[in-house]
Amino acid sequence: MARVALVTGGTRGIGASISKCLKDAGYSVAANYAGNDEVAAKFSEETGIPVYKWDVSDYDACAEGIAKVEADLGPVEVLVNNAGITRDTMFHKMTVEQWKAVIDTNLGSLFNMCRPVIEGMRERGFGRIINISSINGQKGQKGQTNYSAAKAGDIGFTKALAQENARKGITVNAICPGYIGTDMVRAVPEKVLDSIVAGIPVARLGEPEEIGRCVVFLAADESGYITGSTLTANGGQYMC
Repeated sequence: MARVALVTGGTRGIGASISKCLKDAGYSVAANYAGNDEVAAKFSEETGIPVYKWDVSDYDACAEGIAKVEADLGPVEVLVNNAGITRDTMFHKMTVEQWKAVIDTNLGSLFNMCRPVIEGMRERGFGRIINISSINGQKGQKGQTNYSAAKAGDIGFTKALAQENARKGITVNAICPGYIGTDMVRAVPEKVLDSIVAGIPVARLGEPEEIGRCVVFLAADESGYITGSTLTANGGQYMC
């Protein structure tokens, strides 16, 4: 029977590619989304992947949503924490609301999503948790103090949770994408995009499917010796 994989923010951009790559690899995939019903419905129609709407910054909503997924598909064995938002501004202009929204969604959601599934994974002796961080969680980025802090926190969360659950057959890893050619990134003004690409040694944007394939690798049963790791996928733009 196919393992069940749940992808947050799984109907658009990188998340959509992750969902599709996991399905192509034989997983039974559920895609969470937050707000765009039209896009989610189109994604589900085109891919056959069921979609589930809830706010990952809300613990109760996560617990209820996960319970629904498990009732429909079975226990979640692969969890991909991909959902994220930005509220970019220089720190001296940042509001409390801009800070909290990003921290709650990009970092708090890891607790909200992992807590309802971790005990089941421990009981079954298997689990794969993959947290999508960012190059800017590794190196920082001006105008993104909130985002960089949250994404750096994702890496620390990954390393600690990996240590706690390694003997239970659960791996916990992070992926740090660089600039990926999603619709949002490709909508950046051409001159700005050219300057970004000029700073990437491979001289191009990444493709969403390249992140999807990273997830499939880490989700595999055969990847059980890899845990607490950070997989950097940024074309050589930042090396650590």
